[in-house]
Amino acid sequence: MVGFTQPERLLPAALRSGDKVGIIAPAGCINPDALEAGCAWLERRSLQPVYLPSILDRDLYFAGSTERRLNEFHETFSRPDIKAVICARGGYGCNYLLPRIDLDLVRANRKIFLGCSDITTLLTYLCDVAHMVVFHGPMLNIDVRPNGVDEPSWVSALMSGEPYRREFMEDEVQTLVPGHAEGTLYGGCLSLLCASLGTPYEIATHGTILFIEDLAEPAFRIDRMLMHLKLAGKFSGVRGIIFGEMLNCGRNADYPLQDVVRRVVGDIGIPVAYGLKSGHVSGRNVTLPFGVQAALTTGTSVSLSWSTSVTKNSAPVAAQPS
Repeated sequence: MVGFTQPERLLPAALRSGDKVGIIAPAGCINPDALEAGCAWLERRSLQPVYLPSILDRDLYFAGSTERRLNEFHETFSRPDIKAVICARGGYGCNYLLPRIDLDLVRANRKIFLGCSDITTLLTYLCDVAHMVVFHGPMLNIDVRPNGVDEPSWVSALMSGEPYRREFMEDEVQTLVPGHAEGTLYGGCLSLLCASLGTPYEIATHGTILFIEDLAEPAFRIDRMLMHLKLAGKFSGVRGIIFGEMLNCGRNADYPLQDVVRRVVGDIGIPVAYGLKSGHVSGRNVTLPFGVQAALTTGTSVSLSWSTSVTKNSAPVAAQPS
């Protein structure tokens, strides 16, 4: 549209020592022992975990009824004493919340919102429609094992506000197609990105550096989902693509999954990288801010950076124990 200007991104306040962090379960039911371990991890970082007693409810494979999960989401966002919202786990169920989320409430009480896997559904919705900066990365019920959180990206994205640049060697992140791109960092779990197509919550990928990851999918299903996105026009206008670790994906195939990926997206004419550990990962989980301007360079090494603060009122932060 001629003359149309994108609204300014809504930045959350940075986390500070002593802040309260709300833990929610908007999708699958959670393990109470893992929840307590996650809370202890936050406490070691001088943060105060807060959650509703109903978080341990179960309804089939959900963390309680849709009503319970929706009320938890709204209550946690509306409380002024809670400075960040971290999802306990993914699983399945965030799509039940979409038609009933109070976007005015969320915009008025914007704060750090962090998760991955099924939480992709909420991340892309809040990024696209509420125009918020949101965060893809570690969750409290699964990622707080020793060495489970990538410290530099966590601190840069959520606390310090310092610009971030990371250069990955070839054994960490591989170049599939060389080049340089700048765009809005965005994306998430491949199966959830595909599930949005044809709904009112369809992903908006134009102008993005698109991050794509998934877990334990056979090679032909990765191929099928990527082709689905391609045929739906979702790679049109994308500036660059970064694949995640793709943990346990294509593991029974007698060819590398990178060959499948390259066949589908290698002819688009944009840089493509493979192996960035955010989401479903075997090691330290990288925190990525979605909705911010980022730069991707692929070649003999791969670099990813964002040059501006992705939170407000940030302050330098000392490294914390894992």
